[in-house]
Amino acid sequence: MSTLADLLAEYTTLSDRAAAYLQRVVAEWQLLADLSFADFLLAVRAENGEVVTVAQCRPNTASTVFPSDQVGMVVGADANPQALRAFDEGHILREEDPTWIGPVAIRREAVPVGFSGEVIGVLTRAVDLTHPRLPSPLELAYQDSANDLCQMVADGTFARLEVNPRGLSTPRAGDGFVRIDERGVVLYASPNALSAFHRMGWTSELSGRRLSEVTTSLLTDPFESHDAATMIDVAAGVVAPPEGPYPDIGMRMEADARRATVLLRAVPLRPRGVSSGAVVLIRDVTEVKRRDLALISKDATIREIHHRVKNNLQSVSALLRLQARRTSNEEARSALVEAVRRVAAIATVHELLSGSVDEEVDMDEAVSRLLPTMVDVAAGETPVSVSHRDRLGVLPAELAMPLVMVLTELIQNAVEHGFARPRGDDTAQMHDDARIEISADRDVRRMVVTVRDNGSGLPADFSINDSERLGLQIVQTLVAIELGGELELGPNPEGRGAQARIAVPLHARTPT
Repeated sequence: MSTLADLLAEYTTLSDRAAAYLQRVVAEWQLLADLSFADFLLAVRAENGEVVTVAQCRPNTASTVFPSDQVGMVVGADANPQALRAFDEGHILREEDPTWIGPVAIRREAVPVGFSGEVIGVLTRAVDLTHPRLPSPLELAYQDSANDLCQMVADGTFARLEVNPRGLSTPRAGDGFVRIDERGVVLYASPNALSAFHRMGWTSELSGRRLSEVTTSLLTDPFESHDAATMIDVAAGVVAPPEGPYPDIGMRMEADARRATVLLRAVPLRPRGVSSGAVVLIRDVTEVKRRDLALISKDATIREIHHRVKNNLQSVSALLRLQARRTSNEEARSALVEAVRRVAAIATVHELLSGSVDEEVDMDEAVSRLLPTMVDVAAGETPVSVSHRDRLGVLPAELAMPLVMVLTELIQNAVEHGFARPRGDDTAQMHDDARIEISADRDVRRMVVTVRDNGSGLPADFSINDSERLGLQIVQTLVAIELGGELELGPNPEGRGAQARIAVPLHARTPT
């Protein structure tokens, strides 16, 4: 499905700033839909003069009046004349008589989206009138706030840019809704908002009280209390922003009371530039915070375990290296050195996992860290250059660990057998340009990793199934069992040497 940015690029030539403003409006218009009990459609004027719907929002507080997707549809003059007029007239237009769409009677309102003195889009607010009834106090407070916000859309002052460095989520109107006037006094608080404040420790009525004072008395941290009071009073227009222009003020925060943790957001109401108070949304996130803390603690424990495993493996590697130096038997020394490299490969993965928050490994970083160890196998003989190109990407730990082991074994095998001088033959020629290259080809379903060298190549009668080399047996087992992939060994198609090709499935293919 095309995104709003894609559709704006397809139909319009709006500036980056204008497109970014429409993105902000769409990011915040769920609040408009919920407060209005209405569907919202965003239409823009295309280059050919047509008006096209490019975004749609359904309310969480009422049934939708547009069950089918309206995005991409052209707005006709007969179907919605208000939307077309709003582009030219630049003010909110309300439909006088309901329009019937099948069995549903709807009333539509065209809200121009103002930006830098021009109309860059039109919002259509569609309300279901099929079953009229007397609105409740909550509905009246919702609709009054929604009308102010729609006027701000026409003024070009909603949605303004907000600072949100902590990436806090946005409470919904249904989580807890408080309407305050321009003095910061509570005019209405929804039942869910009252429950949230009662959970925080407030036992009296909220109506008629200054919300900033109530909030200050409940929060435990004095700095949070000051910030919350300032945020509420600035949103209501009681005080001016402490410094900087209004759009740069943070209007949401998470705060701890004695018995609860809440997420607060203040939305200023300034239709036609005149303050009429603010909407304060509140969500009780106490249980969510507890779960988050438990997950953080669990995640930190897992990372600490990876860190300790890495340290222990490095100790084992050091002991094996020490033992290899003290061993006079050449075959035993070679086996110990191979074990050192295998342990080092596993330790590298655990080191990367100790810094990961999602049990994933950056394979490019892992290979880069292992390259010095891989090259070290040729020390004293032919200098070998090991490099990798293309992007290996990020893999989950269960795939990264065996793949790192496979690459380690294949490169070690290439260096030892592809570039080594035959035993006892001091006259054998050395390679002047010994190279091993790792390349990758990755898509959403699988990754193919290729290891090529320009060494002496494989024997003519070579068969991987008949090979007695421990390294190749390890590779076969890891590829087949741990990775669920396929391994091919053969001559290098680009010239001299050998090639190993490993195909690893990344996602199980859904049967058709």
